[in-house]
Amino acid sequence: MSKGIAGYVATSGNVLNIKDAYQDSRFNREIDSQTGYTTKTILCMPIFIRGNVIGVVQMVNKRLSPFTQQDEQSFETFAVYCGLALHHAKLYDKIRRSEQKYKVALEVLSYHSQCNQDELHILRNADPVYVTSLARYDFNVKKIDDGDIPRYVLFMFRDIFALFSKKKESEDKYDIEELMKFTLTVRKNYRKVPYHNWYHAFTVAHTMYTIIKKNPNLFTELEAIGLYVACLCHDLDHRGRNNAFMVNSSTPLAAVYSTSTMEHHHFNQTITILQVLGYIKHAILATDLALFFGNKSKLKEILDKGDFSWNNSIHRALIRAIAVTSCDISSNAKPWDVNKDTVRVIFEEFYAQGDEEKRQKRQPIPMMDRDLAHELPANQVGFVVGICLPCYELLVRVLPGAQPMLDGIKANLRKWSILVAKQKAVKEKAEAMGMRYPQDCYDTDNVFNAILSEDVDDNAIMQNHAALKDAAASKAEESEQNN
Repeated sequence: MSKGIAGYVATSGNVLNIKDAYQDSRFNREIDSQTGYTTKTILCMPIFIRGNVIGVVQMVNKRLSPFTQQDEQSFETFAVYCGLALHHAKLYDKIRRSEQKYKVALEVLSYHSQCNQDELHILRNADPVYVTSLARYDFNVKKIDDGDIPRYVLFMFRDIFALFSKKKESEDKYDIEELMKFTLTVRKNYRKVPYHNWYHAFTVAHTMYTIIKKNPNLFTELEAIGLYVACLCHDLDHRGRNNAFMVNSSTPLAAVYSTSTMEHHHFNQTITILQVLGYIKHAILATDLALFFGNKSKLKEILDKGDFSWNNSIHRALIRAIAVTSCDISSNAKPWDVNKDTVRVIFEEFYAQGDEEKRQKRQPIPMMDRDLAHELPANQVGFVVGICLPCYELLVRVLPGAQPMLDGIKANLRKWSILVAKQKAVKEKAEAMGMRYPQDCYDTDNVFNAILSEDVDDNAIMQNHAALKDAAASKAEESEQNN
């Protein structure tokens, strides 16, 4: 490496302009001896990339005169271009190799994320589901076993297709084998997180199916299928963490998608499986609640002016977005027990994110802070009043068949408000007795479950805290004895 003029330049990084090669001790005469060539003058220069020598360029035997200072400057420019060319060639090779690695990784990922033949065989040989009462807003999907959900998904696919054509004609529009593969592959791509999982996807898809069934002849066939698929896929590969967490933690997903991070990822996962677009992207992105407020304001203004028209593509896009949002939050409009159980798993996921943020030395928002679990009812009232209620009120103005969801959200709002009132009463009583709230009012390890176990049928003070009365009596008796 260090032999000869080129070796010296490569190791030292210095430029050599030699007027008589044979008089320079660094010159290696072996090549001249082997070839019979006579080297007289040499201009040798290093090639740099990011401060490192990656090669050398050399010119020999300039005609008529030795190499000049001007030659050195021109040759330096040439060396810079050589460096850029070599750097780009090296970079291209890295990119090409990375692309091949990516393709291999994608093949492996694709294999493991697709349904297998055993799953397909079981579904293919299972009896089809036929349910006449499935299009109900109060339907509880948790009553269905996980293994049976694909059959219900396929039933709703068939039923939506059948809405727009006769049975035989509708069956010609789809390949049931491909629908089976699609459904099973979607299921496989949902992670086992507490809330944003396969059951949630089925809940949202079922609600959209019910909206379509209860509001006939308003959506086109393409819109109906697109909205149903979007709801089924809207949280694909959800990691149980929200967009803000992804951005704040500088995750690779946040680097790829700077806005609506998870929603863009869900859509791209859908495309990987489905390979079609249609209305799906717009619908999946609409599940980002940050976009809801803009959609709500636009649609409300149109409705308030009496300008809404099903013939207007912009108006249709807005109602599709609101409809998908209403499905995404539909657990809040389910019967109270279903709503309460869903809130339990939602906050389980929220608190897991809050715990992780604390480990990263960041303060989670109050809703995700396990230490503030006693604020759950107030948080729910705020969410229902700020998002759910306006969403459903807007939805029924265009889709009257969605009225049961508005009724459901109002009923649950009353129950959450009762819990807030009860908590307020307990807090006031505790403070009057010199007790700390919530520490002395709850089992600190079970605040969450204690709150969700409260009776919401009346406005009496929480039965769980009857012990406070005994404590008050004991405190009064102790005070009398001391006096």
